Amino acid sequence: MEHSLSNHSKREFIIGEMNQLDKLAVVIACSAIGLLAADYISATDHLFAKTAVQSGLAQAKLGQLALSRGSSEKVRGFGQRLVNDYAAIDRLKSTATKAGILLPASLSAKDQLLINRLSGLSGAAFDKAYAESMVKNRETAVMLFQNEAAAGSNPDLKSLASNILPSLQEQLLLARDAAGSVNAAAK
Repeated sequence: MEHSLSNHSKREFIIGEMNQLDKLAVVIACSAIGLLAADYISATDHLFAKTAVQSGLAQAKLGQLALSRGSSEKVRGFGQRLVNDYAAIDRLKSTATKAGILLPASLSAKDQLLINRLSGLSGAAFDKAYAESMVKNRETAVMLFQNEAAAGSNPDLKSLASNILPSLQEQLLLARDAAGSVNAAAK
């Protein structure tokens, strides 16, 4: 008779034979698994948070650099925008820390090299190098935040990435505008 039961019937038979205490244990175990899954922080979330925080640290320094070294009004304006938008990185730090992600406190080697290179320039040479690097920098930031917004597993980080993304997209447009302006002035 056991061979003639379908898989569905076998499951119903097994569940029917379980006593209430066994059923309660299964419910508790499934709930615990669900809680663990809710607290899960994926490698994508870790990489996003760490990269975004380092990028944010660089953003603030690069903005300050544009304010002190830039000669173009658009470059200085863009630098001010980066400095003003740094508050979003503070929100990201808070959210990532709550999620248990250990965050870097220093710039990436790549960002430090860029800052060092740009620090040696001034005037039109600074403006041109800065604007071009900011277009690439903001394109990378937009892609990073788009990826987290679409594929992140932590709902708080995913939501924050979605909320910050429009500002980054605006920054990218401003960076492109500044680069176009600087390049047109150099001709």
